Amino acid sequence: MPLRTPEQSLEKAGESSPLLSSGSPIENETAIGDLQPEDSVNTVPADRQISCPDESSKKDMEYHLLTASGSHIVVKSDIPTDALGATTTNMECLMHLLKGMIGTGILAMPVAYKNGGLLAIWQKCIMQSIALFMMPVSGKNVSLAVVSIIGIICTHCMHILVLSGNELCRRTQNSHLDYASVMEKAFETREDRLKNWSKFARNLVNAFLIITQYGFCCVYTVFVAQNIKQVAEYKDTQSLHALDPKIYIIIVSAFLIPYVMVKSLKALAPFSTFANLLNFVGLTLIIVNLLQGLHDIKERASVGELKTIPLFFGQAIFAFEGIGLVLPLHNKMADKPAFLGKAGVLNLGLTITIALYNAVGFYGYLKFGDETRGSVTLNLPNDDWLYLSVKLMFAVSLFISYGLQFYVPINIIWPFILEKAEQRGKEVPKIAEYFFRIGLVVFTCGLSALVPHLDLLISLIGAFASSFLALILPAVIDLVTFPANKLICFKNWFIIVMGLVGFATGTYSSLVEIAKTF
Repeated sequence: MPLRTPEQSLEKAGESSPLLSSGSPIENETAIGDLQPEDSVNTVPADRQISCPDESSKKDMEYHLLTASGSHIVVKSDIPTDALGATTTNMECLMHLLKGMIGTGILAMPVAYKNGGLLAIWQKCIMQSIALFMMPVSGKNVSLAVVSIIGIICTHCMHILVLSGNELCRRTQNSHLDYASVMEKAFETREDRLKNWSKFARNLVNAFLIITQYGFCCVYTVFVAQNIKQVAEYKDTQSLHALDPKIYIIIVSAFLIPYVMVKSLKALAPFSTFANLLNFVGLTLIIVNLLQGLHDIKERASVGELKTIPLFFGQAIFAFEGIGLVLPLHNKMADKPAFLGKAGVLNLGLTITIALYNAVGFYGYLKFGDETRGSVTLNLPNDDWLYLSVKLMFAVSLFISYGLQFYVPINIIWPFILEKAEQRGKEVPKIAEYFFRIGLVVFTCGLSALVPHLDLLISLIGAFASSFLALILPAVIDLVTFPANKLICFKNWFIIVMGLVGFATGTYSSLVEIAKTF
């Protein structure tokens, strides 16, 4: 059989570019976005943006990886070894994974601990995590246990997604599949009635991607506005001249409009690198602050109120929603077996992520207690320019990240609009896209002004959308893709039920708390 050229391989693949589903940046916070070389930006729809290097060329290839947390990762390779340039080393992949998982979600972990309660010691963590399955939530000290358990389950779901993607690539002869394509092919390759649900399955993933990414945009708008307000009014927060937070949201949105007119990810790359630097410096200073002036553990609640436990779930799962990041990272690795091993890149990266989330959440709530706010930056001193600069660092970083998060819904929705218009024989003027972008920013501004509460927004987005992307859908993919024994079926159904319970209770509790703010 003659070997295919890279171009032929990609033609055969059809849908080979990975549309990420995050973290989470940063964030982790999902990891949602796309992987694409520079030269292909804005030439084809987002889920088909992969081109191959000329084999005779020795120039570096740059691939931009947009994550849910807002990081912008550039992967370079002198001579790509395959059509997608799978030359990333294990250490590079680990760094990319950490950059994608650790983002804005970590800043909300202290308020998650406030809602869930503080854990005193690991022995109690183990015993009471077991007790959670045997009695109502009335025990003690659950946050550290639950955050760790959620992190472990999310890590397992990432393994499921990669293994299912590998199997479906083999079945369909695709070089790579994105999250939505994995879902679609899992149903499409069935030989029963489930095959008829393949398009619906793909659209379901894309719908939750859009909701999650658009939710991130709302969170970022509120975050930037609240931190800018604290810096601008640091001398006298009680002054009669202090502006309403909604005014700051409108001002931030006005500056976002010209920013989102930039269509090229290449143009955003330098800004994203700067944002990553700000995140690193800012997070370091925050951790230093949290470790000073700690209170006694006995002064903090061991477990949150029953009504706040669902909020805690939403905020915790929001931080871990970076599952789609693993697909392109695995595909770019030169040593792919090292990604999923017991001591592999994925497990190591998530272990570090879980440890950092627990550390910031634990010490943040231990220090600030009931005064803990939606983002730990809002609890930093307003009389010290070092910490005021931290607020500015994250405000600038998330302002930059907004454009990256905004890129995902635009590149799902706008090509769909163009396709429908073409089917009806109508021509859409180029300027219409700019008005569409402005409309989305204005809509984001309206939603953010309607609910200017970071903790409630994060909980709502985490419970409503991240529960599906990080927990429910990977388990469904596993059930549909592979034949399974009773134990595997029980495991997957347990994850699905847990996700659905978190979805229902978290969404309801978030909406109830939001309604109380009016």
